[in-house]
Amino acid sequence: MTNWIQGPFPGHEVNVVFARGIPLDTLTRGLRDRLREPLVYGEANGWAWAVHDMHNWDAEDYDDVDYSGMCPEGAEIVVFVTEPCSAKAFPPAFEYHRDGRAILCFSFEDIQQRVGENPDYLSAELLAANLIGPTAECGQQGDDGHDCFDHHYDDHERLVTVIADCFALPAPPLSAEVTAK
Repeated sequence: MTNWIQGPFPGHEVNVVFARGIPLDTLTRGLRDRLREPLVYGEANGWAWAVHDMHNWDAEDYDDVDYSGMCPEGAEIVVFVTEPCSAKAFPPAFEYHRDGRAILCFSFEDIQQRVGENPDYLSAELLAANLIGPTAECGQQGDDGHDCFDHHYDDHERLVTVIADCFALPAPPLSAEVTAK
């Protein structure tokens, strides 16, 4: 998942935000109001999108962004928290906000623990992709010489694909219609 944007932003810990029903200038203004200057932004496939730093180190603002507060009635926001650093307590994560409410949120490291107003919002899609459910565990777990972590990032990529397909998100790379800061 992080290969979507980490190449163009070395040294940055970023979130990728997609918004539908919110004009691009409103999305970028909302991020700036929350002290998250967009690094790049654009529009594609009916979605406005922006990439911003997860935290604002200069302002010593390490809080999560309130995306629900940026999401008025009739709008949707999809967020990928891409920084895969569990040691910093920031594993890759997904958030879906609609009509000013957090509908679904989960960590990529514990997809079974989905929260929000509708934690089962993507359950059918996740089950069909064998990312949750009784057969989602690695079938080779415990076999001599097998390390389940070897396919850990493949599972992340499958998860991103399921989410992107479900919401018809613009396909990476997003740089084709980028407006750089």
